[in-house]
Amino acid sequence: MEPQNVTNPVTEFVLLGFNHSLKIQQFLFMVFFIVYLMTCLGNITILTTVISDYHLHTPMYFFLANLAFTDITESSVNTPILLSGLLSQHKTVPFKECILHMFFFHFIGGAHIFLLAVMAADRYVAIHKPLQYLTIMNREVCLGLVAGSWAGGFIHSATQIALLLPLPYCGPNTLDNFHCDVPQVLKVACIDTYLTELLMVSNGGLLLIVIFVWLLISYTVILVKIRRQVTKGKHKALSTCIAQITAISITFIPGIFIYARPFKIFELDKVASIFFIVLVPVLNPMVYTLRNAEMKKAIRRLVSRVLFSGEKGIA
Repeated sequence: MEPQNVTNPVTEFVLLGFNHSLKIQQFLFMVFFIVYLMTCLGNITILTTVISDYHLHTPMYFFLANLAFTDITESSVNTPILLSGLLSQHKTVPFKECILHMFFFHFIGGAHIFLLAVMAADRYVAIHKPLQYLTIMNREVCLGLVAGSWAGGFIHSATQIALLLPLPYCGPNTLDNFHCDVPQVLKVACIDTYLTELLMVSNGGLLLIVIFVWLLISYTVILVKIRRQVTKGKHKALSTCIAQITAISITFIPGIFIYARPFKIFELDKVASIFFIVLVPVLNPMVYTLRNAEMKKAIRRLVSRVLFSGEKGIA
């Protein structure tokens, strides 16, 4: 499909994807496909375990289950497009489908970011007010925080789309990325978009910076508290906290690189996108839950129940 020229309204976009040889693209397809399967398997295991095991019906695991759900959905919104693009030289996406993809991408991604902030607040309360923890983080509060996270993601995404839709788009209709995203689509507009870019940066990049700083401050306070007051299992608690800081950094730094500056397109944007679209959803299960002894015990109980019920059925 040839790119549309500058005189015609854009009705579809051409995703340029990765400009590599066929063998490299086939190799990347296999790698990303395996990572996607691992993402789904890991996060579905977490969801199933938390739902089925009453020992995990606590605020922390409730938030972790919601984070696992955002990992599954966000990965499922983006990875199939990435994989299909690796199997073809150029992939065309209708204009409306592109807008719809961006809405769900930023909706789920926004909810994911707010959930990380909620989880940091939850750990802060658990460490600083352990006796009042379950009173403060009661069922209504937990449901309200999760609902607020999804509402925040919806408002963030709806604002992005509301700023994009009124703009005239006249091409060229090529997007130098493997999926539709705001920076590339905005460059296709026929008018000066500097003011729109500033509004996008304040709605996206500034939000990422504020939440990232909040998370770093929260985890720094938690680290200091652990070093000073925790005696039993201090090393494990410190390593878990540092692992979570690392996972948060991998999530936020690429996003800040892409969305916290006026939208000049760089080749590194694709690499940055890979980090929080492909790697983060598969890392989160390992960092937040599979390192957790209680979660591993619950997974073993779940596997035992499944195997035992299967043997009973055969018998």
